[in-house]
Amino acid sequence: MDAPADWPMVGHDPGGRRYSILTQVTPANVHDLKVAWVYHMKPATKADASHADISGAGFHLSEDQPLVIGQTMYVVTPYSRVVALDSSTGREKWVFEIPDDDNASLRGAAYWPGEGSSAAAIIFGTRRGRMYSIDAATGGLNREFGVNGMVDLKTPEVMRTGMDKSYILPSPPTIYKNLIITGAGPGEGPGGKDGGLGPAGDTRAWDAKTGKLVWTFHSVPLPGETGHETWGGNSWKNRSGVNVWGYMTVDVARGILYMPFGAPNNDRVGVDRPGDNLFGSSLVAVNADTGKLLWYFQVVHHDIWDVDTESPPTLFDIRHGREVIPAVATVNKNGLMFILNRITGKPIYDVVEQPVPKSNVPGEQASPTQPVPVLPEPLSQVTLSRANLYKDTPEHKAWCEKYVDDNDMLLGEVQYTPTQLNRYTVPMPGTQGGVNYYGGAFDPKLGLFIVNVNNLAQPMRIIRQPDGSYINSGPLAGYQRFWNPANHLPCTPTPWGQLVAVNVNTGKIAWRSTLGVTDSLPEGKQNTGRPGLGGAIVTASGLIFIGATDDARFRAFDETTGKEIWTVKLPAAAESTPITYADTRGNQYVAVVATGGGLIGAPLLSDAVIAYSLTGSSTVSVASEKHLPASSVATVLANPLLSGPSDSAQGVLFPPGPGREVMLRVCSGCHSVNVSAQRRMSAKEWNDLVQNMAGRGAVATDEEFDEISAYLARSFPRSGAQAVPGPK
Repeated sequence: MDAPADWPMVGHDPGGRRYSILTQVTPANVHDLKVAWVYHMKPATKADASHADISGAGFHLSEDQPLVIGQTMYVVTPYSRVVALDSSTGREKWVFEIPDDDNASLRGAAYWPGEGSSAAAIIFGTRRGRMYSIDAATGGLNREFGVNGMVDLKTPEVMRTGMDKSYILPSPPTIYKNLIITGAGPGEGPGGKDGGLGPAGDTRAWDAKTGKLVWTFHSVPLPGETGHETWGGNSWKNRSGVNVWGYMTVDVARGILYMPFGAPNNDRVGVDRPGDNLFGSSLVAVNADTGKLLWYFQVVHHDIWDVDTESPPTLFDIRHGREVIPAVATVNKNGLMFILNRITGKPIYDVVEQPVPKSNVPGEQASPTQPVPVLPEPLSQVTLSRANLYKDTPEHKAWCEKYVDDNDMLLGEVQYTPTQLNRYTVPMPGTQGGVNYYGGAFDPKLGLFIVNVNNLAQPMRIIRQPDGSYINSGPLAGYQRFWNPANHLPCTPTPWGQLVAVNVNTGKIAWRSTLGVTDSLPEGKQNTGRPGLGGAIVTASGLIFIGATDDARFRAFDETTGKEIWTVKLPAAAESTPITYADTRGNQYVAVVATGGGLIGAPLLSDAVIAYSLTGSSTVSVASEKHLPASSVATVLANPLLSGPSDSAQGVLFPPGPGREVMLRVCSGCHSVNVSAQRRMSAKEWNDLVQNMAGRGAVATDEEFDEISAYLARSFPRSGAQAVPGPK
């Protein structure tokens, strides 16, 4: 059994509860936390003067949740390195350099405790579709695993449309007994010229000692399998998407694996895939030993909103009087929470099939209904109208109203409003709204499920291409949040970020708390909440710790009241989930990874793992001379290198040449592309940046990613080199 002082896996335990029984840090003394140590992930050999200014900073973002076993912390860095640290001091114990200029997946690693003569191992995936097993004690490759310690996940069975397609392992695998269970990262959206076709999103299990394949679950059912009939015609064939790119969980006692699947490709248009499209946007339970289907619950039928059921399914027990019900909860981008019996898959609280609007895209057979839970109520805002646009400051209120009018936007007054043909549609929540991959935490003592939500929307528009197919396209369609791009103030009603507690025994909301501040707004108007990525953890002393928000704060909340009781400024946003652990003397630490970027579109502001403790030294500085000092979001947003003039001006700064158009299409998905125009980096650094974006779900083929890297390296070389113009 794992020591209570450890944090041995993503989610802390197989059920993903992120609950620690440590109690040294309490609501009464949390204000005494100080920095214990800081580990900068960028190695000294890669440090250079350009790191000290925004225009030269890298784009090595990390969503890693470190692991702690005994006195060792394992960190997957964004610099092609996995490191083992002394968890009390942050000093390196060993370093594993990933070969072939490959990069580790953003979200960390898994720990297998070993068996017999097989040593304990750290297992992680890369953006080239490889999976490595390294000795947890030494950092050396486990040579008996796969081929000299590596398994190539890009096998013909999943690479059905060609070995050249992009395929990654986007999140850490799940460990069950001696099995390593992997999701898949075949990319999202159209994925280039092949439309919705591409690598399979199948879930697979591998022998932890040898790396041999043990079982495969077909995420798009083949002929004769349950759910195959939900794919009209031959739309199932070579269909991509429908993959677990987030986290899986396991009921170890019952041997049940819970898999949260994403939407099918194309995840905006389903004209070529009539039907409900199982197991797209579904929670699926299988026998963890064999991969045999037990049950499924589809959260969104025929998903054309990119909802993605990717949050880790959280396991807990519900108490109704003397009755104890084993439950699993799934929360998603739609802002809804479904609580199911984890043995049968049946809803514990009623779920109704609610009528939803029809699509006006020719040939789109949208589902006439979508499942909606009666309890709990929506965790985030799920509708948007002219009446509830942002209203707090006159200037931004006027900007938002003009923005809607000038672009003739259809606001999502009903949840699941389909994106319209030739008209901007603003569904609520958008693709970064609701709950993302990080999911929630659960306190078994209080029966509270704690989760942070984003109240964000995003304009979309469907257009018909010359070949007759339909795509989401346009200057605003998926390239810009529903906000002012000059200052990143959303037009949705506040709070833009919230922390929410659900009493799972009643299905009722226990409390809501605003999460985050907007420093750039006037005094008295800053308590807006802020969007973010990364989740919360809970401790037995009644504390909630969370980073996530793009205001670059790390916070603690009192779990019983939802009151914010401790806040520190970080050198950058912590778009990751924190951990807590203890050393041999019983000193409790709380650690978080802070690398910046996030939804505000900023480049790297830090590359640090930061650990806090009650015995820490206030003289330890989070910033160093090689790194930017802590700065406010107001400073970041005011920097023209980050915000750019507006998305309407995107592309002006980019010289013509091969790769320009695909770069503008792919790189605009999450941030202003003008950020890239202000950088000067080497070809290797540009390739690292592009691969980082691939790991975050950017939509392109391997060939297109290479084309983007080459274009950026040619157009924006490191200072001192001349840009090489491409042919006009």
